[in-house]
Amino acid sequence: ERPETPPNPSAIIPFGRDLDFVQRGKFLDQIHQACTEPDSRIALVGLGGVGKSQIAIEYAYQVRERSPETWVFWVHASNAARYEQSFREIADYLKIPGRQKPKSNIFQLLGSWLRNEAKGKWILVLDNVDEPSFLLEDPTAAQNGQASGLDSRNAQPLLSYLPHCPNGSILITTRSRDAALKLVESRDIIAVEPMDQADASALARKKLEKDEDKEGATALAVALECMPLAIVQATAYISQRAPRCTVQDYLEKFQNSDHKKASLLKYEGGQIRRDYEAKNSIIITWQISFDHIRQFRPSAADLLSLMSFFDRQGIPESLLRSRSEERRVVHDHDSPSTDDTDIEDIESNSSDGDGFENDVVTLRDYSFISINKDKTSFEMHSLVQIATRICRWEAAEKLFIKVIKRNKQKLGADHPDTLTSMANLASTYQKQGRWKEAEKLEVEVMETRKQKLGADHPSTLTSMNNLALTLHGLGQHAKAISLMKRCLQIGTQNFGDQHPNMSSSTRILARWEAEASLNDIGLGMDE
Repeated sequence: ERPETPPNPSAIIPFGRDLDFVQRGKFLDQIHQACTEPDSRIALVGLGGVGKSQIAIEYAYQVRERSPETWVFWVHASNAARYEQSFREIADYLKIPGRQKPKSNIFQLLGSWLRNEAKGKWILVLDNVDEPSFLLEDPTAAQNGQASGLDSRNAQPLLSYLPHCPNGSILITTRSRDAALKLVESRDIIAVEPMDQADASALARKKLEKDEDKEGATALAVALECMPLAIVQATAYISQRAPRCTVQDYLEKFQNSDHKKASLLKYEGGQIRRDYEAKNSIIITWQISFDHIRQFRPSAADLLSLMSFFDRQGIPESLLRSRSEERRVVHDHDSPSTDDTDIEDIESNSSDGDGFENDVVTLRDYSFISINKDKTSFEMHSLVQIATRICRWEAAEKLFIKVIKRNKQKLGADHPDTLTSMANLASTYQKQGRWKEAEKLEVEVMETRKQKLGADHPSTLTSMNNLALTLHGLGQHAKAISLMKRCLQIGTQNFGDQHPNMSSSTRILARWEAEASLNDIGLGMDE
Protein backbone atom coordinates (compact mmCIF):
# COMPACT_ATOMS: atom_id res chain seq x y z
CA GLU A 1 0.00 0.00 0.00
CA ARG A 2 1.56 3.27 -1.14
CA PRO A 3 1.86 6.03 1.49
CA GLU A 4 -0.78 8.74 1.10
CA THR A 5 -0.13 12.43 1.53
CA PRO A 6 -2.34 13.80 4.32
CA PRO A 7 -4.17 17.09 3.70
CA ASN A 8 -3.46 20.39 5.37
CA PRO A 9 -5.75 21.57 8.20
CA SER A 10 -9.19 22.30 6.80
CA ALA A 11 -12.89 22.13 7.61
CA ILE A 12 -15.17 19.19 6.89
CA ILE A 13 -18.57 20.85 7.15
CA PRO A 14 -21.42 19.28 5.15
CA PHE A 15 -23.37 22.55 4.87
CA GLY A 16 -22.69 25.84 3.15
CA ARG A 17 -22.49 29.02 5.15
CA ASP A 18 -25.73 30.94 5.65
CA LEU A 19 -25.22 34.43 4.28
CA ASP A 20 -28.44 35.48 6.03
CA PHE A 21 -27.23 34.35 9.46
CA VAL A 22 -28.12 36.78 12.26
CA GLN A 23 -25.48 37.06 14.99
CA ARG A 24 -27.85 36.90 18.01
CA GLY A 25 -25.87 39.25 20.23
CA LYS A 26 -22.76 37.81 21.88
CA PHE A 27 -23.91 34.20 21.62
CA LEU A 28 -21.11 33.09 19.31
CA ASP A 29 -18.53 34.88 21.45
CA GLN A 30 -19.78 32.87 24.43
CA ILE A 31 -19.34 29.62 22.50
CA HIS A 32 -15.91 30.69 21.25
CA GLN A 33 -14.74 31.53 24.75
CA ALA A 34 -15.96 28.19 26.09
CA CYS A 35 -14.46 26.15 23.24
CA THR A 36 -11.03 27.79 23.45
CA GLU A 37 -10.49 26.16 26.84
CA PRO A 38 -8.24 23.07 26.43
CA ASP A 39 -10.16 19.78 26.30
CA SER A 40 -13.52 21.56 26.47
CA ARG A 41 -16.82 19.81 25.84
CA ILE A 42 -19.76 22.16 25.33
CA ALA A 43 -23.40 21.37 24.60
CA LEU A 44 -25.94 23.63 22.90
CA VAL A 45 -29.36 22.64 24.25
CA GLY A 46 -32.73 23.90 23.08
CA LEU A 47 -36.07 23.23 21.47
CA GLY A 48 -36.09 21.71 18.00
CA GLY A 49 -36.00 24.48 15.39
CA VAL A 50 -34.47 27.06 17.74
CA GLY A 51 -31.28 27.22 15.65
CA LYS A 52 -28.72 25.04 17.47
CA SER A 53 -27.26 23.45 14.34
CA GLN A 54 -27.29 26.77 12.47
CA ILE A 55 -25.30 28.35 15.29
CA ALA A 56 -22.85 25.43 15.19
CA ILE A 57 -22.44 25.80 11.41
CA GLU A 58 -21.70 29.51 11.68
CA TYR A 59 -19.32 28.91 14.57
CA ALA A 60 -17.45 26.28 12.54
CA TYR A 61 -16.91 28.74 9.70
CA GLN A 62 -15.82 31.46 12.11
CA VAL A 63 -13.24 29.09 13.61
CA ARG A 64 -11.76 28.58 10.16
CA GLU A 65 -11.59 32.34 9.63
CA ARG A 66 -10.00 33.04 13.01
CA SER A 67 -7.69 30.05 13.07
CA PRO A 68 -6.94 28.51 9.63
CA GLU A 69 -4.56 26.01 11.27
CA THR A 70 -7.44 24.48 13.27
CA TRP A 71 -9.20 21.38 11.95
CA VAL A 72 -13.01 21.46 12.00
CA PHE A 73 -14.88 18.13 11.83
CA TRP A 74 -18.63 17.56 11.64
CA VAL A 75 -20.25 14.32 12.84
CA HIS A 76 -23.91 13.40 12.35
CA ALA A 77 -24.72 11.84 15.71
CA SER A 78 -28.44 11.05 15.53
CA ASN A 79 -27.72 7.29 15.61
CA ALA A 80 -24.88 4.76 15.52
CA ALA A 81 -24.98 4.22 11.74
CA ARG A 82 -24.75 7.93 10.90
CA TYR A 83 -22.06 8.37 13.55
CA GLU A 84 -19.91 5.62 12.02
CA GLN A 85 -20.49 6.94 8.51
CA SER A 86 -19.19 10.36 9.57
CA PHE A 87 -16.13 8.82 11.22
CA ARG A 88 -15.31 6.88 8.06
CA GLU A 89 -15.67 9.97 5.88
CA ILE A 90 -13.35 11.93 8.17
CA ALA A 91 -10.81 9.08 8.27
CA ASP A 92 -10.87 8.87 4.47
CA TYR A 93 -10.34 12.62 4.15
CA LEU A 94 -7.43 12.51 6.61
CA LYS A 95 -6.02 9.43 4.84
CA ILE A 96 -5.48 7.65 8.16
CA PRO A 97 -3.39 4.50 7.56
CA GLY A 98 -5.16 1.19 8.18
CA ARG A 99 -8.67 2.57 7.77
CA GLN A 100 -9.45 0.29 4.82
CA LYS A 101 -8.50 -2.95 6.55
CA PRO A 102 -11.58 -5.19 7.02
CA LYS A 103 -11.16 -5.55 10.80
CA SER A 104 -9.96 -2.03 11.53
CA ASN A 105 -11.64 -0.15 14.38
CA ILE A 106 -12.43 3.15 12.69
CA PHE A 107 -13.31 4.80 16.02
CA GLN A 108 -9.99 3.84 17.56
CA LEU A 109 -8.06 4.98 14.48
CA LEU A 110 -9.66 8.41 14.40
CA GLY A 111 -9.46 8.71 18.19
CA SER A 112 -5.72 8.06 18.08
CA TRP A 113 -5.31 10.65 15.32
CA LEU A 114 -7.19 13.25 17.38
CA ARG A 115 -5.14 12.46 20.48
CA ASN A 116 -1.88 13.15 18.61
CA GLU A 117 -1.00 16.78 19.47
CA ALA A 118 1.32 16.88 16.47
CA LYS A 119 -1.76 16.90 14.23
CA GLY A 120 -2.71 20.33 15.56
CA LYS A 121 -5.79 21.86 17.12
CA TRP A 122 -9.26 20.60 16.24
CA ILE A 123 -12.96 21.23 16.88
CA LEU A 124 -15.38 18.31 16.58
CA VAL A 125 -19.12 19.03 16.23
CA LEU A 126 -21.47 16.23 17.29
CA ASP A 127 -24.79 17.28 15.77
CA ASN A 128 -28.24 16.08 16.87
CA VAL A 129 -27.25 13.93 19.85
CA ASP A 130 -30.85 13.66 21.00
CA GLU A 131 -30.56 10.03 22.10
CA PRO A 132 -26.98 9.38 23.32
CA SER A 133 -27.41 5.79 24.50
CA PHE A 134 -25.51 4.40 21.49
CA LEU A 135 -22.47 6.44 22.59
CA LEU A 136 -22.59 5.30 26.21
CA GLU A 137 -23.57 1.64 26.13
CA ASP A 138 -21.46 -1.42 25.43
CA PRO A 139 -21.90 -1.69 21.64
CA THR A 140 -22.16 -5.49 21.89
CA ALA A 141 -24.94 -5.37 24.50
CA ALA A 142 -27.70 -3.93 22.32
CA GLN A 143 -29.14 -6.01 19.50
CA ASN A 144 -29.20 -3.17 17.01
CA GLY A 145 -26.74 -0.79 18.62
CA GLN A 146 -23.41 -2.22 17.45
CA ALA A 147 -21.61 -0.20 14.83
CA SER A 148 -20.22 -2.38 12.05
CA GLY A 149 -16.76 -0.93 12.50
CA LEU A 150 -16.21 -2.63 15.87
CA ASP A 151 -14.71 -5.96 16.82
CA SER A 152 -17.04 -7.30 19.51
CA ARG A 153 -14.12 -8.87 21.39
CA ASN A 154 -12.56 -5.58 22.43
CA ALA A 155 -15.27 -3.00 21.74
CA GLN A 156 -15.73 -0.07 24.12
CA PRO A 157 -18.53 2.49 24.37
CA LEU A 158 -18.18 4.80 21.38
CA LEU A 159 -17.81 7.89 23.54
CA SER A 160 -14.63 6.46 25.06
CA TYR A 161 -12.85 6.77 21.71
CA LEU A 162 -13.20 10.56 21.78
CA PRO A 163 -10.03 11.67 23.51
CA HIS A 164 -9.60 14.15 26.32
CA CYS A 165 -6.62 16.13 25.11
CA PRO A 166 -5.46 19.76 25.25
CA ASN A 167 -5.48 20.26 21.47
CA GLY A 168 -9.16 19.47 20.92
CA SER A 169 -12.68 20.64 21.78
CA ILE A 170 -16.10 19.08 21.22
CA LEU A 171 -19.31 21.02 20.51
CA ILE A 172 -22.57 19.09 20.89
CA THR A 173 -26.08 20.00 19.77
CA THR A 174 -29.09 18.31 21.37
CA ARG A 175 -32.74 18.94 22.16
CA SER A 176 -32.49 17.18 25.50
CA ARG A 177 -30.83 18.58 28.60
CA ASP A 178 -30.85 15.07 30.04
CA ALA A 179 -28.87 13.86 27.03
CA ALA A 180 -26.43 16.75 27.40
CA LEU A 181 -25.83 15.94 31.08
CA LYS A 182 -24.71 12.45 30.06
CA LEU A 183 -21.99 13.98 27.89
CA VAL A 184 -20.91 17.24 29.58
CA GLU A 185 -20.95 18.94 32.97
CA SER A 186 -23.97 21.11 33.76
CA ARG A 187 -21.76 24.23 33.74
CA ASP A 188 -20.84 23.41 30.13
CA ILE A 189 -24.42 23.54 28.86
CA ILE A 190 -25.40 26.62 26.86
CA ALA A 191 -29.17 27.06 26.57
CA VAL A 192 -30.36 28.20 23.15
CA GLU A 193 -33.59 30.17 23.40
CA PRO A 194 -35.73 31.70 20.63
CA MET A 195 -34.28 34.88 19.11
CA ASP A 196 -35.07 38.26 20.57
CA GLN A 197 -37.56 40.33 18.59
CA ALA A 198 -34.99 42.53 16.85
CA ASP A 199 -32.92 39.56 15.63
CA ALA A 200 -36.00 37.59 14.58
CA SER A 201 -37.29 40.58 12.62
CA ALA A 202 -33.88 40.96 10.96
CA LEU A 203 -33.92 37.27 9.97
CA ALA A 204 -37.41 37.62 8.48
CA ARG A 205 -36.37 40.66 6.41
CA LYS A 206 -33.27 38.89 5.09
CA LYS A 207 -35.16 35.74 4.13
CA LEU A 208 -38.01 37.51 2.34
CA GLU A 209 -35.65 38.23 -0.58
CA LYS A 210 -37.28 41.57 -1.27
CA ASP A 211 -37.84 44.88 0.42
CA GLU A 212 -40.30 44.38 3.24
CA ASP A 213 -41.44 46.92 5.74
CA LYS A 214 -39.94 46.49 9.18
CA GLU A 215 -43.36 46.42 10.84
CA GLY A 216 -44.52 43.51 8.67
CA ALA A 217 -41.36 41.50 9.33
CA THR A 218 -41.65 42.19 13.06
CA ALA A 219 -45.31 41.15 13.09
CA LEU A 220 -44.38 37.90 11.36
CA ALA A 221 -41.54 37.24 13.82
CA VAL A 222 -43.78 37.92 16.81
CA ALA A 223 -46.57 35.67 15.48
CA LEU A 224 -44.01 32.88 15.12
CA GLU A 225 -42.61 33.55 18.61
CA CYS A 226 -39.18 34.43 17.19
CA MET A 227 -38.52 30.76 16.40
CA PRO A 228 -35.87 30.65 13.62
CA LEU A 229 -37.06 27.52 11.80
CA ALA A 230 -40.67 28.74 11.80
CA ILE A 231 -39.55 32.12 10.40
CA VAL A 232 -37.51 30.44 7.65
CA GLN A 233 -40.51 28.22 6.78
CA ALA A 234 -42.91 31.17 6.67
CA THR A 235 -40.67 33.41 4.57
CA ALA A 236 -40.05 30.55 2.12
CA TYR A 237 -43.81 30.03 1.83
CA ILE A 238 -44.37 33.74 1.19
CA SER A 239 -41.48 34.08 -1.29
CA GLN A 240 -42.58 31.02 -3.27
CA ARG A 241 -46.08 32.48 -3.70
CA ALA A 242 -45.13 36.14 -4.22
CA PRO A 243 -46.51 38.49 -5.39
CA ARG A 244 -49.87 36.83 -4.75
CA CYS A 245 -48.93 36.18 -1.12
CA THR A 246 -47.66 38.89 1.22
CA VAL A 247 -46.71 38.90 4.88
CA GLN A 248 -50.16 40.26 5.69
CA ASP A 249 -51.83 37.48 3.69
CA TYR A 250 -49.79 34.89 5.57
CA LEU A 251 -50.65 36.38 8.95
CA GLU A 252 -54.37 36.45 8.12
CA LYS A 253 -54.25 32.75 7.21
CA PHE A 254 -52.14 31.97 10.25
CA GLN A 255 -54.62 33.58 12.65
CA ASN A 256 -57.58 31.73 11.13
CA SER A 257 -57.51 28.56 13.27
CA ASP A 258 -55.21 26.03 14.93
CA HIS A 259 -55.74 23.77 11.93
CA LYS A 260 -54.61 26.52 9.53
CA LYS A 261 -51.63 27.33 11.75
CA ALA A 262 -50.61 23.67 11.72
CA SER A 263 -51.02 23.47 7.94
CA LEU A 264 -48.73 26.48 7.44
CA LEU A 265 -46.21 25.28 10.02
CA LYS A 266 -45.96 21.89 8.31
CA TYR A 267 -44.61 23.54 5.17
CA GLU A 268 -41.08 22.19 4.61
CA GLY A 269 -39.49 24.71 2.27
CA GLY A 270 -36.66 27.15 2.77
CA GLN A 271 -34.15 25.33 4.93
CA ILE A 272 -31.20 23.86 3.04
CA ARG A 273 -28.70 23.79 5.91
CA ARG A 274 -30.25 20.88 7.78
CA ASP A 275 -29.33 17.21 7.80
CA TYR A 276 -31.34 15.14 5.32
CA GLU A 277 -32.84 13.14 8.20
CA ALA A 278 -34.02 16.31 9.94
CA LYS A 279 -37.47 17.67 9.17
CA ASN A 280 -37.77 21.19 7.81
CA SER A 281 -41.22 21.61 9.37
CA ILE A 282 -41.22 22.84 12.95
CA ILE A 283 -44.46 20.95 13.70
CA ILE A 284 -43.00 17.66 12.46
CA THR A 285 -39.72 18.40 14.25
CA TRP A 286 -41.56 18.76 17.55
CA GLN A 287 -43.78 15.77 16.83
CA ILE A 288 -40.67 13.57 16.73
CA SER A 289 -39.84 14.74 20.25
CA PHE A 290 -43.47 14.27 21.36
CA ASP A 291 -43.40 10.70 20.06
CA HIS A 292 -40.13 10.02 21.86
CA ILE A 293 -41.59 11.26 25.15
CA ARG A 294 -44.80 9.30 24.55
CA GLN A 295 -42.76 6.14 24.05
CA PHE A 296 -40.43 6.46 27.03
CA ARG A 297 -42.53 8.46 29.50
CA PRO A 298 -46.24 8.43 28.60
CA SER A 299 -47.29 10.30 31.74
CA ALA A 300 -45.11 13.26 30.73
CA ALA A 301 -46.75 13.27 27.30
CA ASP A 302 -50.16 13.31 29.00
CA LEU A 303 -49.07 16.24 31.17
CA LEU A 304 -47.88 18.16 28.11
CA SER A 305 -51.23 17.53 26.42
CA LEU A 306 -53.07 18.84 29.47
CA MET A 307 -50.89 21.96 29.65
CA SER A 308 -51.54 22.72 25.99
CA PHE A 309 -55.17 23.63 26.82
CA PHE A 310 -54.29 26.27 29.45
CA ASP A 311 -53.29 29.86 28.81
CA ARG A 312 -49.63 29.58 27.91
CA GLN A 313 -48.47 31.69 30.88
CA GLY A 314 -49.04 31.00 34.56
CA ILE A 315 -50.17 27.37 34.20
CA PRO A 316 -50.84 26.44 37.87
CA GLU A 317 -49.08 23.44 39.39
CA SER A 318 -52.02 22.74 41.72
CA LEU A 319 -54.43 21.98 38.87
CA LEU A 320 -51.85 20.02 36.91
CA ARG A 321 -50.72 17.92 39.85
CA SER A 322 -54.24 16.93 40.90
CA ARG A 323 -55.18 15.96 37.37
CA SER A 324 -51.90 14.13 36.86
CA GLU A 325 -52.37 12.09 40.02
CA GLU A 326 -55.94 11.24 38.99
CA ARG A 327 -54.71 9.89 35.67
CA ARG A 328 -52.24 7.62 37.44
CA VAL A 329 -55.02 5.99 39.44
CA VAL A 330 -58.19 6.23 37.39
CA HIS A 331 -58.59 5.34 33.72
CA ASP A 332 -61.22 7.40 31.92
CA HIS A 333 -63.65 4.65 30.90
CA ASP A 334 -65.64 7.10 28.77
CA SER A 335 -62.73 7.37 26.36
CA PRO A 336 -62.87 4.88 23.49
CA SER A 337 -60.06 2.35 23.36
CA THR A 338 -59.24 -0.52 21.06
CA ASP A 339 -56.86 -2.35 23.43
CA ASP A 340 -55.14 -2.10 26.79
CA THR A 341 -52.28 0.11 25.58
CA ASP A 342 -53.79 3.33 26.94
CA ILE A 343 -54.27 1.82 30.40
CA GLU A 344 -50.71 0.51 30.41
CA ASP A 345 -49.41 3.95 29.40
CA ILE A 346 -51.25 5.65 32.25
CA GLU A 347 -49.95 3.17 34.80
CA SER A 348 -46.44 2.84 33.37
CA ASN A 349 -44.83 5.44 35.61
CA SER A 350 -46.93 4.94 38.73
CA SER A 351 -43.99 3.50 40.64
CA ASP A 352 -42.09 6.82 40.56
CA GLY A 353 -41.39 8.41 43.93
CA ASP A 354 -42.87 11.62 42.59
CA GLY A 355 -44.12 11.00 39.08
CA PHE A 356 -45.31 14.56 38.58
CA GLU A 357 -41.89 16.04 39.33
CA ASN A 358 -40.21 13.58 36.99
CA ASP A 359 -42.71 14.45 34.26
CA VAL A 360 -41.93 18.16 34.73
CA VAL A 361 -38.19 17.46 34.49
CA THR A 362 -38.70 15.51 31.26
CA LEU A 363 -40.69 18.32 29.64
CA ARG A 364 -38.28 20.98 30.87
CA ASP A 365 -35.29 19.01 29.59
CA TYR A 366 -36.82 19.05 26.11
CA SER A 367 -37.49 22.80 26.46
CA PHE A 368 -41.23 22.30 25.97
CA ILE A 369 -42.00 24.10 29.23
CA SER A 370 -40.26 26.50 31.58
CA ILE A 371 -40.72 27.00 35.32
CA ASN A 372 -41.77 30.49 36.42
CA LYS A 373 -39.98 32.41 39.16
CA ASP A 374 -42.72 31.61 41.68
CA LYS A 375 -41.80 27.90 41.22
CA THR A 376 -45.49 26.95 41.36
CA SER A 377 -46.52 27.70 37.78
CA PHE A 378 -45.28 26.94 34.29
CA GLU A 379 -45.07 28.53 30.87
CA MET A 380 -45.16 27.20 27.31
CA HIS A 381 -44.60 28.65 23.86
CA SER A 382 -47.98 29.05 22.19
CA LEU A 383 -46.64 27.34 19.06
CA VAL A 384 -45.70 24.33 21.19
CA GLN A 385 -49.23 24.34 22.59
CA ILE A 386 -50.70 24.36 19.08
CA ALA A 387 -48.36 21.59 17.93
CA THR A 388 -49.24 19.50 20.98
CA ARG A 389 -52.97 19.94 20.46
CA ILE A 390 -52.70 19.13 16.77
CA CYS A 391 -50.73 15.97 17.51
CA ARG A 392 -53.34 14.91 20.06
CA TRP A 393 -56.19 15.69 17.64
CA GLU A 394 -54.45 13.66 14.95
CA ALA A 395 -54.04 10.76 17.38
CA ALA A 396 -57.69 11.08 18.42
CA GLU A 397 -58.78 11.18 14.78
CA LYS A 398 -57.00 7.90 14.02
CA LEU A 399 -58.48 6.30 17.13
CA PHE A 400 -62.05 7.44 16.40
CA ILE A 401 -61.83 6.28 12.78
CA LYS A 402 -60.69 2.89 14.03
CA VAL A 403 -63.52 2.73 16.58
CA ILE A 404 -66.13 3.79 13.99
CA LYS A 405 -64.99 1.04 11.63
CA ARG A 406 -65.10 -1.55 14.40
CA ASN A 407 -68.51 -0.42 15.66
CA LYS A 408 -70.02 -0.42 12.17
CA GLN A 409 -68.81 -3.97 11.61
CA LYS A 410 -69.89 -5.33 15.00
CA LEU A 411 -72.87 -3.16 15.94
CA GLY A 412 -74.17 -1.59 12.75
CA ALA A 413 -74.05 1.87 11.20
CA ASP A 414 -77.03 3.21 13.17
CA HIS A 415 -76.10 1.81 16.60
CA PRO A 416 -75.88 4.50 19.33
CA ASP A 417 -72.21 3.66 20.02
CA THR A 418 -71.36 4.05 16.33
CA LEU A 419 -73.12 7.41 16.19
CA THR A 420 -71.35 8.57 19.36
CA SER A 421 -67.98 7.66 17.79
CA MET A 422 -68.92 9.61 14.66
CA ALA A 423 -69.94 12.60 16.77
CA ASN A 424 -66.61 12.41 18.62
CA LEU A 425 -64.72 12.42 15.32
CA ALA A 426 -66.79 15.40 14.15
CA SER A 427 -65.93 17.20 17.39
CA THR A 428 -62.25 16.53 16.75
CA TYR A 429 -62.57 18.08 13.29
CA GLN A 430 -64.52 21.00 14.72
CA LYS A 431 -61.85 21.81 17.30
CA GLN A 432 -59.25 21.95 14.52
CA GLY A 433 -61.36 24.25 12.36
CA ARG A 434 -62.00 21.50 9.81
CA TRP A 435 -65.58 22.62 9.45
CA LYS A 436 -66.60 20.90 6.20
CA GLU A 437 -65.46 17.50 7.45
CA ALA A 438 -67.27 18.10 10.73
CA GLU A 439 -70.46 19.19 8.94
CA LYS A 440 -70.64 16.04 6.82
CA LEU A 441 -70.47 13.77 9.87
CA GLU A 442 -72.78 15.89 12.02
CA VAL A 443 -75.52 15.94 9.37
CA GLU A 444 -75.33 12.15 9.10
CA VAL A 445 -75.43 11.69 12.89
CA MET A 446 -78.32 14.15 13.33
CA GLU A 447 -80.47 12.64 10.58
CA THR A 448 -79.86 9.08 11.79
CA ARG A 449 -80.73 10.02 15.38
CA LYS A 450 -83.91 11.74 14.18
CA GLN A 451 -84.98 8.55 12.44
CA LYS A 452 -84.01 6.19 15.26
CA LEU A 453 -84.72 8.28 18.37
CA GLY A 454 -86.99 11.10 17.29
CA ALA A 455 -86.47 14.83 16.83
CA ASP A 456 -87.01 15.61 20.51
CA HIS A 457 -84.54 13.07 21.93
CA PRO A 458 -81.64 14.64 23.93
CA SER A 459 -79.04 12.98 21.67
CA THR A 460 -80.74 14.40 18.58
CA LEU A 461 -80.81 17.87 20.12
CA THR A 462 -77.11 17.57 20.96
CA SER A 463 -76.45 16.76 17.30
CA MET A 464 -78.48 19.78 16.19
CA ASN A 465 -76.56 22.02 18.59
CA ASN A 466 -73.20 20.71 17.32
CA LEU A 467 -74.22 21.14 13.69
CA ALA A 468 -75.31 24.72 14.39
CA LEU A 469 -71.88 25.48 15.88
CA THR A 470 -70.19 24.02 12.81
CA LEU A 471 -72.40 25.99 10.42
CA HIS A 472 -71.44 29.15 12.28
CA GLY A 473 -67.79 28.17 11.92
CA LEU A 474 -68.36 27.80 8.17
CA GLY A 475 -69.71 31.35 8.05
CA GLN A 476 -73.27 30.18 7.34
CA HIS A 477 -74.61 32.41 10.09
CA ALA A 478 -78.28 32.47 9.10
CA LYS A 479 -78.47 28.68 8.89
CA ALA A 480 -76.67 28.38 12.22
CA ILE A 481 -79.08 30.80 13.95
CA SER A 482 -82.12 29.10 12.42
CA LEU A 483 -80.99 25.63 13.51
CA MET A 484 -80.07 26.80 17.01
CA LYS A 485 -83.51 28.41 17.39
CA ARG A 486 -85.20 25.17 16.36
CA CYS A 487 -83.02 23.23 18.80
CA LEU A 488 -83.92 25.62 21.63
CA GLN A 489 -87.62 25.51 20.80
CA ILE A 490 -87.77 21.70 20.94
CA GLY A 491 -85.51 21.52 23.98
CA THR A 492 -87.44 24.11 25.98
CA GLN A 493 -90.72 22.30 25.29
CA ASN A 494 -89.26 19.04 26.60
CA PHE A 495 -86.87 20.11 29.38
CA GLY A 496 -87.79 23.67 30.29
CA ASP A 497 -85.74 26.80 29.78
CA GLN A 498 -83.79 26.29 33.05
CA HIS A 499 -82.03 23.15 31.84
CA PRO A 500 -78.21 23.73 31.74
CA ASN A 501 -77.97 22.78 28.06
CA MET A 502 -80.74 25.20 27.18
CA SER A 503 -79.06 28.03 29.09
CA SER A 504 -75.79 27.50 27.25
CA SER A 505 -77.48 27.39 23.85
CA THR A 506 -79.52 30.50 24.69
CA ARG A 507 -76.33 32.45 25.45
CA ILE A 508 -74.72 31.30 22.21
CA LEU A 509 -77.79 32.26 20.18
CA ALA A 510 -77.95 35.69 21.81
CA ARG A 511 -74.30 36.33 20.94
CA TRP A 512 -74.80 35.25 17.33
CA GLU A 513 -77.84 37.46 16.89
CA ALA A 514 -75.96 40.41 18.40
CA GLU A 515 -73.06 39.81 16.00
CA ALA A 516 -75.48 39.61 13.08
CA SER A 517 -77.07 42.89 14.12
CA LEU A 518 -73.73 44.64 14.56
CA ASN A 519 -72.55 43.50 11.15
CA ASP A 520 -75.83 44.58 9.63
CA ILE A 521 -76.49 41.26 7.94
CA GLY A 522 -79.92 39.87 7.22
CA LEU A 523 -80.85 36.34 8.17
CA GLY A 524 -81.39 35.39 4.56
CA MET A 525 -78.10 36.61 3.10
CA ASP A 526 -76.20 33.33 3.23
CA GLU A 527 -79.09 31.06 2.30
